[in-house]
Amino acid sequence: MKDLNLRYAEIIRERYEENSASAKDAIAHMEAGSAIYRGVPVACLYMPKLFSEAAWEHLQQAAATICTILDKVIQRYLDDAMYRKLFPFSTELEQLILTEAGYPRLLPIARLDIFFNEEDFSFQFCEFNADGASAMNENREINAALQQSDALIKMREAYDITAFEYFDSWVKEFMEIYGSYHKKVASPSVVIADFMEGATVNEFIEFKDAFLRAGIDCDICEIRELVCVDGELRTPDGKKVDAVYRRAVTRDIMEHIDEVAALLQADVCIIGHFRTQIIHNKAIFSILRMPETFAFLTGEEQAYILKHIPETMPLENGVFDLEDVLTNKDSWIIKPEDLYASRGVYAGIDMDPEAWRKAVTEAIGTGYLLQRYCTPYQSLNIDFNKEARPDFAMYNNITGMYVYNGKLKGLYSRAGQMGTISSYAQGLTMASLLVREKY
Repeated sequence: MKDLNLRYAEIIRERYEENSASAKDAIAHMEAGSAIYRGVPVACLYMPKLFSEAAWEHLQQAAATICTILDKVIQRYLDDAMYRKLFPFSTELEQLILTEAGYPRLLPIARLDIFFNEEDFSFQFCEFNADGASAMNENREINAALQQSDALIKMREAYDITAFEYFDSWVKEFMEIYGSYHKKVASPSVVIADFMEGATVNEFIEFKDAFLRAGIDCDICEIRELVCVDGELRTPDGKKVDAVYRRAVTRDIMEHIDEVAALLQADVCIIGHFRTQIIHNKAIFSILRMPETFAFLTGEEQAYILKHIPETMPLENGVFDLEDVLTNKDSWIIKPEDLYASRGVYAGIDMDPEAWRKAVTEAIGTGYLLQRYCTPYQSLNIDFNKEARPDFAMYNNITGMYVYNGKLKGLYSRAGQMGTISSYAQGLTMASLLVREKY
């Protein structure tokens, strides 16, 4: 992958003016496109993340192994009341999690984010996104924006380069899961449901179109406007709903639980079910390394966790060495158990000692986790968004693995120059492409 990255950069240097023009076209595409986040078009770096076939095969195995482990954790939570006590869930949420889903798949959809070293294929997990796993439309738009870029066209002279497909593939897996639902109907009506004021609606439209292409009736609906009539879930205009693609994260549902009573009371298939919260909450990183979890895992699975799950603990007095954390700030990161989009995350490496001390001490006992910081892999890229004639720079990388119905279907790539890699920390998205050599 490093060689592919350097070859791509070499083409840009050799044909800088042509690629500068291509970059302007790509930026114009993004500004006119549907990848919108917090009201503004998603910004992307010019160079895509090029995944070799060997890397793709390695990540498929990585995803399969962690999904097997997470399935075991979810099942143990459902079966074992003592194990449930390890999780920071309210009684109300626990009751939701324990309701019957009606289908066997424990984790229908997830984006599993990792820090991936492209040279030796080592990696550390960053977080698991189950509820509301997103950014598929960012990928689609960025891939489209770069298709006619000069460097990519030149790279295609030597390589077969393909983009991942995120929408039709999910519909296929969604319907396979629904096919195992104990009250399935032959021609189901599907609703994509979320709190629309903060939703990625343009992404929902792409998913709706994919359902319609497959001949499946589908609507997008504000989750609070669904109604329950005689046990059946219905849209505001009265249409019966047979299956819900739940995009509303559990935290938001719990904060508005009285407003979503219809969804919770209706006899309807919800994909994903609330049991996905078991691994969505970041406390899972601490729980995975506990003896209570190792007790039901194989030796290979235990070794996998120790190798790939960073040391994590509650940010609670008596649990960690405060002076060590303050003195060695670059070795630690703190994050809330159940926020998303990197909100409330602080990396010691980004902060001066006094700011770090303040962030840590104020977060103690407030539902935060302390985690060993993983230094991200860096790769070369170039940002044409702001400067008239930018130069290359090194960027920290993070990779998301989209797992649908237990199968790795695509990748998500983001980069930045701070310790945390997110839109809140000036992060930029990259196109994710699979590269095979031509023979």
